[in-house]
Amino acid sequence: MVDLANLRDPVVIAAFAGWNDAAEAATGAVDHLIEEWHAELVTEIDPEEYYDFQVIRPEVGFDENGDRRLTWPTTRIYLARPDDTDRDVLLIRGIEPNMRWRGFTQELLEVVDESNAQIVVVLGALLADSPHTRPIPVSATSSDAELSASWSLEPSTYEGSTGITGVFADFCGQLGVPAVSIWSAIPHYIAGTACPKASLALLSKIEALLDLQIPEGELPEMARAWQRGADELSEEDPEVAEYVQSLEEQRDTADLPEASGDAIAAEFERYLRRRNKNHPDAQ
Repeated sequence: MVDLANLRDPVVIAAFAGWNDAAEAATGAVDHLIEEWHAELVTEIDPEEYYDFQVIRPEVGFDENGDRRLTWPTTRIYLARPDDTDRDVLLIRGIEPNMRWRGFTQELLEVVDESNAQIVVVLGALLADSPHTRPIPVSATSSDAELSASWSLEPSTYEGSTGITGVFADFCGQLGVPAVSIWSAIPHYIAGTACPKASLALLSKIEALLDLQIPEGELPEMARAWQRGADELSEEDPEVAEYVQSLEEQRDTADLPEASGDAIAAEFERYLRRRNKNHPDAQ
């Protein structure tokens, strides 16, 4: 059993498949972190109490030894100890439960509490009127006033139906652990497949907020492949091309005020940090 009581300045990053995860962008980001950071499985929630197996069915496959294996849908918690930081990261990769949300969330909170996590980051993705030819929009909000002020986050003003991400973030706040919600906006007209471009955008936001160096691995190339596929779809259908052009015009007009010196400087600083890491001898 992994000892969670003595972690280094721990942070929690969580994503849940389902309503909160358009184009698998949020879970794709956490899957990437699990793989790149060689995260160790800490525990998993017993799915019997929380999932309807006629809605989310178990899967049959083969393990690395070629033995037939049954895998139950559930939520798993991993521990990553990135080499290039003095912070440990708990990664929650789950599925939105079908029932007993409060009990489900309480089980997650027990792990958060045991780890003495300093902050929780919850990832989500939604469908939006966003052109695939532009950077994926990403927003970060928090209901914690102190955190919002120190990180220059937008206050959370959303009202309406919520998913397990909203419930988990709210319960974390009640526990006294500040939570940040980071959402990416997926082009709705091409949301039928996974969107690595949006996963990459979410990870870039995490990297900036938490000052973590996140290895990109093959994700940039996967994002470029997704971009090429979206371009081909647009080129083959004149109606889609016209629609994309209208979205581009709306987006470009809306983005003009955001092209500030501070935004450009922040992006340049991020580039320099990555460049210095990849080329430590560079002056």
